[in-house]
Amino acid sequence: MSTPLQQLADYGQSPWIDYIERHSVRNGDLKDLIGRGIVGLTSNPTIFQHAIAEGTAYDDQLREVIQHEDDPKEVFLALAKDDIREACDLLRPVYDRGGSTRDGWVSLEVDPSLAADAGATAHDAKRLHGLIERPNLFVKIPGTKPGLDAIEETIVAGIPVNVTLLFSLERHREAAEAYLRGLRRLRDGGGDLSTVGSVASFFVSRVDTEADKRLDAIGGHDELKGTLAIANAKLAYQTYKELFSGSEWEELKAAGASAQRCLWASTSTKNPAYSDVLYVDELIGQDTVNTMPPVTVEAFEDHGKAEATLEQGLDEAHRTFEAFASAGVDYDDVVDLLERQGVEKFSDSFKELLEGVAAKRDQLVAA
Repeated sequence: MSTPLQQLADYGQSPWIDYIERHSVRNGDLKDLIGRGIVGLTSNPTIFQHAIAEGTAYDDQLREVIQHEDDPKEVFLALAKDDIREACDLLRPVYDRGGSTRDGWVSLEVDPSLAADAGATAHDAKRLHGLIERPNLFVKIPGTKPGLDAIEETIVAGIPVNVTLLFSLERHREAAEAYLRGLRRLRDGGGDLSTVGSVASFFVSRVDTEADKRLDAIGGHDELKGTLAIANAKLAYQTYKELFSGSEWEELKAAGASAQRCLWASTSTKNPAYSDVLYVDELIGQDTVNTMPPVTVEAFEDHGKAEATLEQGLDEAHRTFEAFASAGVDYDDVVDLLERQGVEKFSDSFKELLEGVAAKRDQLVAA
């Protein structure tokens, strides 16, 4: 009998986990999750920060690294690369199965403090790709305006990209177009399109958090709460279907290209009044990914329902946008704010990570 996670595959969705920690990679936990149906992994600085700064799992390696490296960022990368490589190796059989919706990816993000500098971001992406040396590494690049150029250049270099921090329909479209431009340039330069890929990480729950807050400030309209994020994601999927079809796309596909799938991120439920699997149950559809934190994986395994929901209620999704506008909630302002906050949060988390590495380094040196 298939597991609930494996049942998602029956509807074309790939369940990933938004978590990495050395103990889980090495003690069999990640291997067990793969056996239950997890087919990819995303990471973030906050998880590494807790594990390195607040735990002891990295202390022995850290003592070795600080003998020849002092810079906190370089120390972090020396520690993290082993976890990322080992996770890539565990997921490599999934990756090797290939296909047009290849899975088995592990994501590692560029330095988020570089988000405003396209050239520096592209350079950092190339560096991370060379550091990890695994074909199933996704380099995470923020889908900001400067990030769009970095995405294109990274694809041209033959490096797979996870476009992160997408909130708006417009930016999602722009990120997909940047990926397509990169594919065309890679093809025209004689590159192998079959070795690159991309996902567009479209953030979900944070949209409801901000939109609901604005509804509270306005007063009334309780029937709209918890509806904008799902509508937003459903319309983003329609953009995906539009851009990755037609004669031009078919030419790229024939040359080995894979489509940039929508990856639903930020899918843990922030409002306890909503179902804890709301952002999984309502967004199940062909050629998509949902990356979930462990608590959401467990919740879906316990009481989630696998059925095709992503293209249900499209007319209602459009009406939801109209209703929010009528209520006085400015969609463009909501998603613009969330993008700015997202970059700030990623940058702050990375800064805290490096500060935590430095503190642990100093602690071990003094011991």
